[in-house]
Amino acid sequence: MFQYIWPVILVVFSNTVYQVCTKGVPENMNPFASLIITYLVGAAASLIMFFVLGNSRNILAELKKTNWIPFVLGLVIVGLEVGFIYAYKAGWKISTAQIVTSSILGVILIFVGYIGYKESITWNKIVGIIVCLVGLGLINMK
Repeated sequence: MFQYIWPVILVVFSNTVYQVCTKGVPENMNPFASLIITYLVGAAASLIMFFVLGNSRNILAELKKTNWIPFVLGLVIVGLEVGFIYAYKAGWKISTAQIVTSSILGVILIFVGYIGYKESITWNKIVGIIVCLVGLGLINMK
C-alpha cells in the first residue's frame, strides 16, 4: 500500500512547494533566468540521485537508452514552469491557478486516455468532468 501512496504524497508536497516558489519568483526577474538556476539545481540533484538510488552506476549506458521523450519533456517542463510564472505575474492567485489548470488538464487527459491509451470513459468520469466544469465556474466567480 505504501508503494502506491508515497508517490502521490511526494507529488502533492512537491507541487505545493513548487507553487509557493513559482509565485515567489521576483517580479523584476526574467523568468528564464530563474529557470536556468532551477534546472542547474535540478540537474545536480538528478545526478546525485542517479548514483544514490539508481540500479545502474553507468550513466553513459543509461543515456544511450534514450529516445525523443526526454527532449520533448524538457521543452514541455519549461512551458509549464514559465506558464505558471507568467500566470502569477499576470495576477492569478496561488489558490486558484493550480486548481484551474489541473481541472482543465484532468478533463483533457480523460479524452487523451480514451483516444491514445484505450482507457474507458465511464459515467463517473463524465460526472467528474461536469463537477470540474461547475467547480471552475464557481472558483472564478467574483
